[in-house]
Order: sequence, then C-alpha cells, then structure tokens
Amino acid sequence: MILASASPLAWVLGVAAALAYAVPALMSRALGDVGARRMLTLAWALHGLQLIWVQLLQPPHFGFAQTLSITVWLALTVYGIERQRYPRMRARWALAGFGTAAIGLALVFPGAPLPATSSPLLGLHSALGLSAYGLFAAAVAHGWLMTRAERQMRHGGPGQDGGVPLLTLERLMFRFIGAGFVLLTLTLLAGLLFGEQLYGPAHAGWRWTHKNVFTLLSWIVFAALLLGHWRLGWRGRRAVRMLDVGAALLLLGYVGSRFVMEVMLGRAP
Repeated sequence: MILASASPLAWVLGVAAALAYAVPALMSRALGDVGARRMLTLAWALHGLQLIWVQLLQPPHFGFAQTLSITVWLALTVYGIERQRYPRMRARWALAGFGTAAIGLALVFPGAPLPATSSPLLGLHSALGLSAYGLFAAAVAHGWLMTRAERQMRHGGPGQDGGVPLLTLERLMFRFIGAGFVLLTLTLLAGLLFGEQLYGPAHAGWRWTHKNVFTLLSWIVFAALLLGHWRLGWRGRRAVRMLDVGAALLLLGYVGSRFVMEVMLGRAP
C-alpha cells in the first residue's frame, strides 16, 4: 500500500467521485429518477477526471485497484450510452455502488508507476486489456439484468427489466461478450508475439504464469460460450453462468495476481 503515491488532487477528485456515487447508491428512491441520474452523471465525470489525472497527466500507475476503477468507469460509460436508447434501463444503483468501492480501493492501493523504460506499445496493450475488461463487465451487468427479468417472469411480472425486453437484454449481452472476446484475443496475441518488446527479455514467448493461465482459461470459456450460442443455441441461465465463470477467471488473472503481489506480499510485480 503506497498512499503517498496518490497526489492531493487525485485524492480530492477520488473522494468527491466516491461520495457522488454513494448518493444514488444509497438514496436512489429519495432522489427520484432525474436526481439520481444527474448525480450518477456527476460521479462519472469526476471519476473520469480522476483517471485522466492519475493515468495521463502524471506518470501512470497500474495495479489491481486501478484496473477495477477503470473497468467500472468503462462499464458506466457503456450504461450511459445505452440509456440514450433504452431510457428505462435500471442498473444505476448497483453500478454506483461498484463505483464507490472501486474508487475507494484505488485511493488506498494506488499501484506502482510504470518503469520509465517501458515500451511505447505497453499503453496500447494495456488499453486493449482494459477495454476487454470493461466490455465483459457490461456483459455481466446485462446478465444480471436478464436474471432479474426472468425472476420477475416467474412471479407473474412483465418479463422485462425497467421496460427493456428480455430478448433485447440477451442480445446486448452477447454483443458485449463478442466484442470483449475480440479485444481479449488481441490482448493475448500481443502479449504472446510482442512480450519481449512490451515487458523485457524475461517475458519472451509464452510463460505459464498465474495471470496467463487464468486469462487463457477465461478465453476458452468465452470461446465455448460464443460457439455454443452460435451452434447450439445456448441462452438464458446457462449463458449467464458461463459468462460469470469466464469473467471470474479473467478477474483472477490480472487483478488477482496483482492483488496478491501488492496487498498480500506488499510489492509490485
């Protein structure tokens, strides 16, 4: 834990964003639809400014908590875009709660700065991986909405979540899975083909590390899910369960390995 590495401005922006996220997470009904949406937009904007300051206007820091923070911000960005087309989609209180937790972790565990000798391609490689994380996070959110809509159907409800039909949620979920799978594939290929240029001679070729093994396992699960959906018509609960397994494996890959190194062992990998 390197609290000193977080600048005062990063702390101010981070605390402000976390508090702004906490308001709709805890007081969504009291605020009403318009008030909660405005507060979530403010939190998203403050969160984005904090990430820009930490990652672009200072020497960038990376770690498990920063990865979670960026992933949640990307998922909220996707949610905000979707709200323009499906204004009655209801997931903001859960995303706001994740935003509060992610920013809090990033402030306590700001990670370690990238070495000055890092390859210029490392930023592109990291962007691909983080974008994949964000898309899979959006897919998981849609899977959760699908599960809730199915539960409403079993109890005699309308079979839709906040006005969004179940089949639409499923279609969106698979779109995010497909896009995330493409980016994850590119990330794995880049690490395999250009590992030495990205991380140094010790990372040439494929290495059976904790991160690589879990990431590869997640890739296999997502590939099987997409193939099963295309060829065998896998849908509903089976698809959501496989998505959750793949997302958990992916989370254990980078985030899990960094958590062990940074928190449990007290050093950056």
